[in-house]
Amino acid sequence: MHPLTVDQTQELAGTFRLLGDPTRLAILLAVAADARPVGAVAEHLGQSPSLVSHHLRLLRAARLVKAERQGKQVFYTLADEHVRTVIEDMAAHVREPHAEH
Repeated sequence: MHPLTVDQTQELAGTFRLLGDPTRLAILLAVAADARPVGAVAEHLGQSPSLVSHHLRLLRAARLVKAERQGKQVFYTLADEHVRTVIEDMAAHVREPHAEH
């Protein structure tokens, strides 16, 4: 692996802090399969649209999701395959049985 600059290391740490929030992680999982508008994500998670919108703004600023306007609605999906790979790999990791030491 290539070393990161100090700024890149700080950005990566910030990304992991964002992923540490269960609501934000649930949002990423909700938009991983297909693009969804805020209302559909909020309904899926049982959260308010304003709370989901707040989290989506943070995720978008961190380049973890992207938004695409379709008519009057904005649909959100994972930003790219790097984000998808991290989410899928870590989900596979937590599904594995725990090894005894």
